[in-house]
Amino acid sequence: MGEQSWMAERFEAHRGRMEQVARRILGSGSEAADVVQEAWLRFSRSDAHAVENLGGWLTTVVARVCLDMLRARRSRHEEPGADAASEAERICPPVDPERDARTADAVGVALMVVLDRLAPAERVAFVLHDVFDVPFEDIGRIVDRSTLAARQLASRARRRVQGAAGPEDSERAADRTLVQAFLTASREGDLAGLLAVLDPEVVLRADQAAVRLGAALGAVPEVRGAAAVAALFKGRAQAAEPVLADGELVLRIAPSGRLLLVLRPVIDGGRIVEIEAVAEPTRLGAFVFAELPA
Repeated sequence: MGEQSWMAERFEAHRGRMEQVARRILGSGSEAADVVQEAWLRFSRSDAHAVENLGGWLTTVVARVCLDMLRARRSRHEEPGADAASEAERICPPVDPERDARTADAVGVALMVVLDRLAPAERVAFVLHDVFDVPFEDIGRIVDRSTLAARQLASRARRRVQGAAGPEDSERAADRTLVQAFLTASREGDLAGLLAVLDPEVVLRADQAAVRLGAALGAVPEVRGAAAVAALFKGRAQAAEPVLADGELVLRIAPSGRLLLVLRPVIDGGRIVEIEAVAEPTRLGAFVFAELPA
């Protein structure tokens, strides 16, 4: 058997799952076919012998391509297609019929809701975890988040899908108020105010470019504990502004219009439990920003 035939046979063994993942994330059979084709192109150019867990590798590729497509939709302000509901009914069942029986009703509703309301990363995290049981650690790598942030994305999406914990507007308004309190305390050097909004076990994580900024983040990749994180932000954040990025609340630092840094807070239980500092140019270029509604 030739190399290409061998690769094609391995790929085809996973086609069904790839189609399921793409269709459930995107809600479109035609787009799912495009995603699977892109996955084949990437696999055909890879070192196939070095891929130990091909199923996981392909799921990651498919999910990332879907995420890019969702972000492109949002940047073009596209609305979901009118056939989204019927498309949901045509999706192939997962490999586990018992789990499908438990989630069948929720999946159709979920697709409609996420098309209308969820941020791209929330949508991907929800579908991958709640439908396909992908671990949060893997989801975090796919959506470029920590494991905790991936868990929060799926949890927030799940609440909205199930109609729990109040309307989305109320939840987002509470998060916005908390982030604004963090900004105000930071700018005014109010240490007590910072400690009031930070979880005692809060973690600040910075990518390498953010670490190189040094002065803003203490020049270390990770800082733990409310006292240490509050000390770093005391008297700072003068140029930070809250905005939406892919539908999520973030802090953008762009003095004189030049984007330098994005801070992504993770909020749980009315406190900030994690802050990710992003400054790598390729990661910054992936953000699609929108102003907060008045």
